[in-house]
Amino acid sequence: MKKRIVKKTMCMVLSLGMIMGLTACGKTKQEEVEKEFKPSLDTSISCEIKIAGGYDNFEALEAEFDRFNEYYPNVKLTYTKIDDYNNMIGTVLNGNDAPDIYVNYSWMYGREQYQSSIDHAEDLADSSLDINLNCIRSNILLKTDDGKLPMVPVFSNTYGMLVNNTLFEKEGLKVPTTYDELVEACDILRAKGYENPLMGFSNEETTSLFTLASYPYFCGTIAYDVDAVNKLNDMDPEAGEYMRPTLERMKQFINDGCVNLDACAEIENNYDAVILRFFEGDVPMMTASGDTVSGTEKRESRSEAFIANPFEYSFVPLPLADDGAYFLDLPNLQFSVNKESKNLDAANEFMKFLIRSEELSNMAQKKGLMSPTKDLSFNSMYAAFGNVSEDRILSPEEFGLSEEAVKQFRQAVYGVGTGTMTIDEAVKGYGTFGK
Repeated sequence: MKKRIVKKTMCMVLSLGMIMGLTACGKTKQEEVEKEFKPSLDTSISCEIKIAGGYDNFEALEAEFDRFNEYYPNVKLTYTKIDDYNNMIGTVLNGNDAPDIYVNYSWMYGREQYQSSIDHAEDLADSSLDINLNCIRSNILLKTDDGKLPMVPVFSNTYGMLVNNTLFEKEGLKVPTTYDELVEACDILRAKGYENPLMGFSNEETTSLFTLASYPYFCGTIAYDVDAVNKLNDMDPEAGEYMRPTLERMKQFINDGCVNLDACAEIENNYDAVILRFFEGDVPMMTASGDTVSGTEKRESRSEAFIANPFEYSFVPLPLADDGAYFLDLPNLQFSVNKESKNLDAANEFMKFLIRSEELSNMAQKKGLMSPTKDLSFNSMYAAFGNVSEDRILSPEEFGLSEEAVKQFRQAVYGVGTGTMTIDEAVKGYGTFGK
């Protein structure tokens, strides 16, 4: 029987939220403090733990190796990059030199060509492993129908906007948290001489500003509507109507003068060019994903404008909704433990050490990515997302929106955003885009 990631209904989510809220109220500060890591194996053990992934280098993880060796000095940890990782990991896991821990992705789940990456994964939800899963945001812990957890996120991702905090402070403005505040801030900034209050990459539909700005809003309109999600996943022609509120808001967003599309079209790509354009210092807000934000620190030294006039900046939710922004919570990189590892106990001990707020936050900060932990205060770059209320934190993988449905939405909102499609045409075309 084909397994799938569990989809939660609205009632389950709301009930869980209520329970967590009540539980949190009853906790003392001492109970909320994470316990110090204490070794559970003989600290003199000698073995090698091999970790495999697709990154060219993983300095942030290697720093954790050093910290783990403070407890287990004779355990050698190595990281190996595998070329064409997504297609080769299954072969590697079935080979004689299989890794003990390996990078995994939830989108591989349920796809036959990636089944080995799931079949080899140990159940990390097993209580006997004593892994502190409570430190991770629950909506990106994606369990199977039978309650198993084949992978745990070590980084997460989201959509939002880079904000020039120094500029906002200089102009006496607060970072907007609602749609009306966003429009008002753009109006004030234009009046003060900032030609492009909010910019973003607009030349491709996949990662365009239209997707980054509107996808969290769209998820907010359908996340708790099981029928809507099912119809969208089934490519039901009538499901296009579920996109209409978001498409209308995107049209309003453009008509309200929040973005200058001609200026946005000058940005060549959604990574290097976005960052360097933002570092020019005259753009108060720039749409971005967490992946893009991860490259900012390394590019500060490449921007002559930033070197000459450095400024403080952060990454915050983009408030397209009237009542505030949504935090679209997406697992990025995830780790699995090879259940056939020859050093299974040591591999699990490293995971027990790593899956803690302090270690995950340290690693995420070194990599420049968002931590998957509940506490985001460790990194000021992402701290604003930690202030989003729990009922506005959404994970498409949790409520079950399919990749194909997301592709249809992206193309629809791109067509409306660029003016190549009317809202009615985009709604009626649902299920046919890219065919």
